[in-house]
Amino acid sequence: MIESASLARPFLSTKLNPPTTTAAQVPRNAIRELVRTSTSVKLILVRAPAGFGKTTAMVQCRDLLVQNGVDTAWMTVDSADNDASRFLACLAAVVEGMTAERGGTRAEIAADSSRPPGDVALEIMARLAAHPAPFTLFLDDFEALQEPAVLRLVRELLDNLPRRGQLVIGSRGLPDLGLGRLRARGQLLEIDAAQLRFSLSETTEFFNQRRQVGLPEEDLSQLQRKTEGWVAALWLASVALERREERSAFIARFSGSNEAVADYLAEDVLAHQPPRVREFLLKTSILRHLNASLCDALLPGTDSAAILRQLEEANLFLTPIEGQEGTYRYHSLFAGFLRAQLGREMPGELVRLHRAASQWYEVQRRPVPAIDHSIEGGNFEHAVALLAQHAENLLESGRMRLLSRWFAAFPEQYTHNSDLLQVIHVWALCFTRGAREAMALLERSGCSTSSDPKILAHVLALRPMMLAIMDRNEAAYSEGRAALNRLPESDAFSGSVLSNEMAYICAVMGDYQQAHRLLDAARRRQGSDTSFFNKMYSESVEGIIDLEEGLLRQATARFRIAVSATHSVSYRHTGGNAWAGVLYASSLYEMNDLDQAEHLLHVYVPLAKDVGLADHMIIGYTMLSRIAFDQGDVDQAFHCLTELEYLGHHRQLPRVVSSAKLERARLLTIQGNFAAAREELERAATPEVWNEVSRLRLPAHDVEYHALGELRWRIFSGDARDALPALEAAIGEARDARRHRRELKLRVLQSIALQQNGDQRAALVAMKSVLKAASGEGFVRLLVDESVRAGVLVRQAEEALRAEDGGNDPIFSVYLQKLLQAFGPAAAAQPDAQAATSAPTLVEPLTTKEIRILGLLAEGYSNSALAEKLFVSDSTVRTHLRNINGKLSAQSRTQAVAIARRLGVIR
Repeated sequence: MIESASLARPFLSTKLNPPTTTAAQVPRNAIRELVRTSTSVKLILVRAPAGFGKTTAMVQCRDLLVQNGVDTAWMTVDSADNDASRFLACLAAVVEGMTAERGGTRAEIAADSSRPPGDVALEIMARLAAHPAPFTLFLDDFEALQEPAVLRLVRELLDNLPRRGQLVIGSRGLPDLGLGRLRARGQLLEIDAAQLRFSLSETTEFFNQRRQVGLPEEDLSQLQRKTEGWVAALWLASVALERREERSAFIARFSGSNEAVADYLAEDVLAHQPPRVREFLLKTSILRHLNASLCDALLPGTDSAAILRQLEEANLFLTPIEGQEGTYRYHSLFAGFLRAQLGREMPGELVRLHRAASQWYEVQRRPVPAIDHSIEGGNFEHAVALLAQHAENLLESGRMRLLSRWFAAFPEQYTHNSDLLQVIHVWALCFTRGAREAMALLERSGCSTSSDPKILAHVLALRPMMLAIMDRNEAAYSEGRAALNRLPESDAFSGSVLSNEMAYICAVMGDYQQAHRLLDAARRRQGSDTSFFNKMYSESVEGIIDLEEGLLRQATARFRIAVSATHSVSYRHTGGNAWAGVLYASSLYEMNDLDQAEHLLHVYVPLAKDVGLADHMIIGYTMLSRIAFDQGDVDQAFHCLTELEYLGHHRQLPRVVSSAKLERARLLTIQGNFAAAREELERAATPEVWNEVSRLRLPAHDVEYHALGELRWRIFSGDARDALPALEAAIGEARDARRHRRELKLRVLQSIALQQNGDQRAALVAMKSVLKAASGEGFVRLLVDESVRAGVLVRQAEEALRAEDGGNDPIFSVYLQKLLQAFGPAAAAQPDAQAATSAPTLVEPLTTKEIRILGLLAEGYSNSALAEKLFVSDSTVRTHLRNINGKLSAQSRTQAVAIARRLGVIR
C-alpha cells in the first residue's frame, strides 16, 4: 500500500518521466504540428495497435510543446493503476512536479489511502485550475486501465479541465471516456494508425539516415508495402538487415512469419487474447476481407459481429475497408503471422476453411475470391469449373495478370481438356510473360487446328498480335489481313481485338485511313459490349495517330481514357494496362509533368518489360533515362539505357538494342562528348533495323531515329553548315507525310543549326515559327530535350516576340514562361554567346579535383550526384563550385562549363 505521494515518488520515478529520444527516431512533424495547433480540444487520443510508435510520437509532441512554452507532465500507466489510490498518488505527483517547475507552491497533495479518492481528485483538479499557464498532461499505455472507478476519475478530470489545460492519452484500444460527447462538442482530436504509420519518405529517412542501412528505392517501396508503415516491423527489419549482405533477397522474403516479427506478435499481441478471440483470429486469417456473415461461415455458432466490434475497439491490427460498412482487413504482416500460426497449430483446418470461404463467395456471386479460395484450399477441380464459367468475362475486362496467376497455379491436367481455357491461357500469357511463350503454348495446345468457331476466332485474333509484339510488324500485317476475311462474325470480342490490333498495325504501316476504318469497325462490333480491353486498345491506337499528327492534347486525353478503361483504376491512373500506361506517361512527359510521368513509368515499364512490347520498352526506358538526366543523376540515366540494351538482347529484339545505343549517343552528344557519341552512333547503325524503321511508323521512332541522331551530332559537333540541306529535305518529307511532331523536332534542330552556322536572324525566325506551332498543343520536352542550345534560342525568341507584340497573347506568354521554366536558369546564361564575345582567363590555376568536377558538371551531374560520386558532402561540393566560379569569373555552373571548354580545360 502506498501511504502518500511522497513515499511513492522514488518508486514511481520511471513512471513519471517520458522515455528518452534516440537519434534513430524519425521526426513525426505532421503529428507534432497537428497537436501544437489543436489548442482548443480537451482530449487528444493517440490510438493504434502495438508497435505503431504512439509513445515516440507523444514524446516528440511533448518536446515541441515545451519549446513553445507549454507546461507538461507525463505518466506511464500500468495495471497497478487500476487501484484508484495508486492512480491518484501518481497523478498527484506529476501535477505537483509540473506546478513546482512553474514556480508554484511545493505543497504536496495528500494522497494516502485514508482519504476518499473523490477528495484527492478534487484537490488535483483545484491545483490544475489554479495553474497559471497552459499545460498538457500525457497518459501513456492507457489501455492498462480497466477499472470503472479509475476511468470515472479520468472522465471527471476531463470535464473539469480549465480552458488552458489539455490531456493526451496513448492507448491501444478505445477508452471508455465518453468520447462521443467530446467528439460532438469538437473537443476531441483522434490520431490513429493511419496517421502514425510511416509514409514512404519517412521509411526512407529511417533506413538511409537514421539507421544508416542504405537501401535502394525499389527495396524501400517493397518494405513499405509489406509493413504498411508499421514502425515496429520496420525497426525489426532494420536490425535484421544490418547483419545481411543479400538485403534485397531478405526483403523479398520478409513477412509475418519472419522470426523477429512472429516473436513480437506472439508475445505482445496473441498471447494476451482470450481463447475465443484467439481462435477467431487464427481461423479468419485466411480471409483478405472480413465481415460478420463471412466469418460466421468459417466459424459456425460464433457471434462474429460481436468479436469484430471487440477487435475494432481493441485496435487489434484490424482496419475498416473504406466505403464498405462492416468490412475489415487485417494488417498484412499480422495476417501473415496468423496464417503461419494456423498452419502450425491447426493444419487440418485449412482445407475446410478455404472451402467454406469459397462457397460463401460463390453464393454472393463473387467468382474471383471464390476461385482464389478454391485454389488455396487445393480444390482445383472446383476452381477450374468456376473459371470456365467466368474466364471470358475476365478476359474481356483485361484481367490478364489475374488469369495468368491462376493458370500458373493449376496442375496442367485440370485444363488441358478445355480448348477455351487453353486459348484464354494463351491470351493471359501473351500479356504477362511475352508473345514467344504464348506462341509456344498455342502451338502445343493444338487450338490452331480447332474446328470450334469460337476457338478459331481467338486464334485468328491472337496470331497477328503475337507477331506484332515480337516486332514482326510486316508479317503481322500480312497474317492479320487474311484473318479479317476468315473471322466469324458472331464473336464480338475476338473481332474487336483483331480490328483494333490491325488498326494499330495499319497505322504502323502508314495507312491511317484504313486504321480509322478498322477502329470504327471495332466499335461497331463491340456495340453495347463493355469490353474494357477493347476500349483501351481503340483509344490507344487513336492516340498514337493523333500524336504523330502533332495533336498532343487530344492524344493525352485518349491515353487517359485508355488507362482508365482497364480494371482497378486508381486516382493516379496506375491500374490500367501497360499498353496504354506507357503511352499516357509519354504524353505527360512531353508536357513536362515529370513527377507524374516518372510515377506511371515505374508502374508500367515493368509490365511492358514482362510482355516484351518493343516500342513501349524503348519509350519507357528512354523517358526514365531522360528524367534521371534532368534530375542530375547521370549514372542512373546511363544505367536505364544499359538495362534497355540488355532486354533487347534477352528478348531477341534488335530494334530495342539499337535504340538503346542511339539514345546513349544522344546523351553523349548533349554532354559534348562527341568522340564517344560518334562511336555509339556507329554501334547503333544496324541497317536492317533502320531500313525497317524508315518504312514504318513506329511510335518509338517518330522523333528519334538514326538519321536524326546523325544530324544532331553533326550540328552539335560543329558541322551545322553541311547538316542544313539534309534538315530541309527531312522537314519536307515529314510535312508531306503529315508527321507534324517529327517536323517540329526537325525544325528545332534547324534553328540550332542556323545559329551554329552564324545566321542568328534566320535562327530566331525559325525558332519563333516553332514556338507558335508548338504552343497550341503545349509541346515542351520536344524543345527542352535539345539542351541549353535550344534554351538560349527560346529565350532570345521570347524577348524578340515580346518586343514585337508587347505580350498581347496571354496564352502564348504563359506557354513561353512554362517552356523557359523547364529549361531552367541555363537558358538565361547564354554560354555560347558569352564565350564568343569574351576572352576568358584563369584568375588562378584549377586543381585536379576542380577540373574533374567541371567535367562532371559538363556531363550533367547534380550537386547531390557529384557528392555521391566524389564521396564528399553536399556542402563540400558547394565550396568547390564557389571556388571554380571565382577562378573562372563565372556567374553560374553553366557559364563555368562554357568558359572551361573555351579554355580547353575540359572537352
